[in-house]
Amino acid sequence: MDTRDKIITADRAAVIVEQARGNGSEVKIVTGHFDVLLAGHVCRLREIGAGAATLFVLILDPPMPVLGLCARAELVAALTVVDYVVPAVEQAAGELLSHFREEEIVKEESADLLRAHWLSEHVQRRHRQ
Repeated sequence: MDTRDKIITADRAAVIVEQARGNGSEVKIVTGHFDVLLAGHVCRLREIGAGAATLFVLILDPPMPVLGLCARAELVAALTVVDYVVPAVEQAAGELLSHFREEEIVKEESADLLRAHWLSEHVQRRHRQ
């Protein structure tokens, strides 16, 4: 299976959300940067996805990305815990989130910035040794 097939547009995601709800399935969406993808991201996605029939990830741009949007989307799509990945393109992110209930949205941007900071500090410490 080519996991890049899990990368979809916001419009397609909105249709899938409504279909899942029509089937009585629980959906969740996680927003974040995933730049770079770390083990902490994977653990957190597993935690959030537990119990949800369908897990969406909305990839947002951080202030100073290390990896491009497409690369980050492909990395996240490769995770088995993730059902669909939506790269944020302009206004599509807000439009997509409007299809989710507040309790179905988990925003991880702040945690992602903290993870990136910790990674940067770790690399700098290792470089000085």
